[in-house]
Amino acid sequence: MADVKSTFLKVYSVLKSELLEDPAFEWTDDSRQWVEQMLDYNVPRGNLSRGLSFMHSFISLKEGKEVTDDEIFLASALGWCIEWLQAFFLVLDDIMDKSHTRRGQPCWFRVPKVGMIAVNDGILLRNHILRVLKKHFRDKPYYVHLLDLFNEVEFQTASGEMIDLITTLEGEKDLSKYSISVYHRIVQYKSAYYSFYLPVACALLMSGENLENHTDVKSILVEMTIYFQVQDDYLDCFGDPQTTGKIGTDIEDFKCSWLLVKALELCNEEQKKVLYENYGKPDPANVTKVKALYKELDLQGVFAEYQRKSYKKLTTSAEAHPSKVVRAVWRSIVGRIHNRQKLENQLRKE
Repeated sequence: MADVKSTFLKVYSVLKSELLEDPAFEWTDDSRQWVEQMLDYNVPRGNLSRGLSFMHSFISLKEGKEVTDDEIFLASALGWCIEWLQAFFLVLDDIMDKSHTRRGQPCWFRVPKVGMIAVNDGILLRNHILRVLKKHFRDKPYYVHLLDLFNEVEFQTASGEMIDLITTLEGEKDLSKYSISVYHRIVQYKSAYYSFYLPVACALLMSGENLENHTDVKSILVEMTIYFQVQDDYLDCFGDPQTTGKIGTDIEDFKCSWLLVKALELCNEEQKKVLYENYGKPDPANVTKVKALYKELDLQGVFAEYQRKSYKKLTTSAEAHPSKVVRAVWRSIVGRIHNRQKLENQLRKE
């Protein structure tokens, strides 16, 4: 297991070389250089949690059986397809959100000479997934199921993004639209299916399982995603960009974040007026007032209590779940949770 990440990283270079020699396109030096730079900038620089989650899930399903070098290569290739999908979503999401940084560097569309070429780069990233699947999986019995799975998850994620975006239409900002149920729905479709369900579903398919026999797996994975998204929302507001690698913009972007929903539940009429007058405005003075209100409402303490209860509930549910892949996924992300908790605890002390 210690070698999984190093093996995984090596396969990225193999896939990149194959894509840069794809016979379906007549390459020039300029086009090859552009795509290589675009890939290196956007695909492998994250924490690779989705691809590695798939790898660990697949290996756990093979427990007690020999895992061949060919299977490890194929699993790595499929894991990178998930990371390619993540890169595709992030490149376009940053444009729509007018974000500034991602993973500690400028968003791809803000890199000099890139601009709106990033839209087409996003389309290329999505098409690369199909090229990799065709080259390495078209003779597998689960090939069509993989295609269906990626298409369905992409549709669900795009639909979740749509729900998120239409609640923040310029000139139609209305905080009354926001509730915990709306928040859960956005998280479920925008994040849960591609971040948590897709890696597990891919592992099940590659292990010869029928996804229809594992429909209950989705629900607990959605719960895990909501837990992680709440952490993301907290760090977006209170996190240090030098540590998180991203400048939070949820307040400026009028996002339906967990902090906002909780503030709306807790604040009195006077405090609610402060939210209505300042939330969703780009001026730093407005943002400061919203953050001050969050602290006045002790949302840091509310978050700490939510995190304690949710972590206990998820641990109990995951460890008792009949699917060993769910148990394996939960154990593989416990370390990530603890690392985040250390950061959050430090932020609360500050």
